[in-house]
Amino acid sequence: MSDALDTATGAANAAPRKKGRRVQLDERYAAYKNVWVFIEHERGVLHPVSLELLGKGRTLADALGVELAGVIIGPPDEATRAFCTMAFHYGADLCYLVADGIFTHYRNQPYSSALIDLVNTFQPEILLLGATTQGRDLAGSVATTLLTGLTADCTGLEIDLEDRSLLSSRPTFGGSLMCTIVNLNTRPQMATARPRVFPVPEPDFSRQGQIIEHRLAMSEDEIVTKVLDFIPDKHADKPQLSFADFIVSGGRGIGSAENFELVFDLAYALGAEIGASRPVTYAGWVDAERQVGQSGKTVRPRLYIAAGISGAIQHRVGMEGADVTIAINNDANAPIFGFSNYALVGNALELLPALTVSFKKHLSALMAGNSPGEMAEVAV
Repeated sequence: MSDALDTATGAANAAPRKKGRRVQLDERYAAYKNVWVFIEHERGVLHPVSLELLGKGRTLADALGVELAGVIIGPPDEATRAFCTMAFHYGADLCYLVADGIFTHYRNQPYSSALIDLVNTFQPEILLLGATTQGRDLAGSVATTLLTGLTADCTGLEIDLEDRSLLSSRPTFGGSLMCTIVNLNTRPQMATARPRVFPVPEPDFSRQGQIIEHRLAMSEDEIVTKVLDFIPDKHADKPQLSFADFIVSGGRGIGSAENFELVFDLAYALGAEIGASRPVTYAGWVDAERQVGQSGKTVRPRLYIAAGISGAIQHRVGMEGADVTIAINNDANAPIFGFSNYALVGNALELLPALTVSFKKHLSALMAGNSPGEMAEVAV
């Protein structure tokens, strides 16, 4: 049973509140322990959210005094086994490995069967997955089959040491409230977190761990879904907003789609990606894939410039992990100034062109007098 026990207005990064009532954990789950992170990969490429969750999982495991384990499911090749080594470097103490040719492509049925069998055999108390297309698909089927609770799209994960429960925080009611959700009487406690919510930890390449191999109790004949062909995403080779180092975003305060070209101009001058608030994408000024916020992308750039964006909680939860935030707004009381490093109070339609000209001049001067390596140092 999962219950939303506390809701509170305020900042998206507010600490989870304590629960108001207690429910005894079902004695069937008393032996469940350890924190698990599902290591997501596809066609030999690791999804960065797995590293982010290993970092957070390490913190949770240390708080509980238990081990952190990575779960790797994939084809029987060296790339799959290498993910175990990677998991150790980023904090895992051990790895559960299920390797079979059935896992050459992701399919819900065999992946769910393997993960469910692992959970029933080794009994973790917490299981974390990325809130990606694959992670959401897998987490839902696993939680449903195990009859346990699942909190989706979390922005905060902490431990209540009184009863070892996972406090999963996420925005609700369209992002206007923050709630803390707990699973009080079943295990494992499951949660998904969106990419870029948690930082990637520093790797320790001296770390080693134990690999526990487990066999899949399923044959290809039992799997309904068959993969006939693989068609790559046409956007696969293009920069992804979630992983951009520099982003310039525009909001409703820009005024029109024509004015939004000023955001593009500044972004091009900086070599940055273009983001937008929800009203802008709803108005059709830019593609929906450019939306930053609770119902869009979560980003963690080194520099985030927000022009004409008020700073509502829905947008804040998607970008508050930025290293440096510069906000432009003609309202000196705009909420976004409360969590920005630099505040420019003024008309964005005047300030954006001025910034574009200034940056172009500055970067041109740097390019004329510095090597590419020195330029990289200046850019950060």
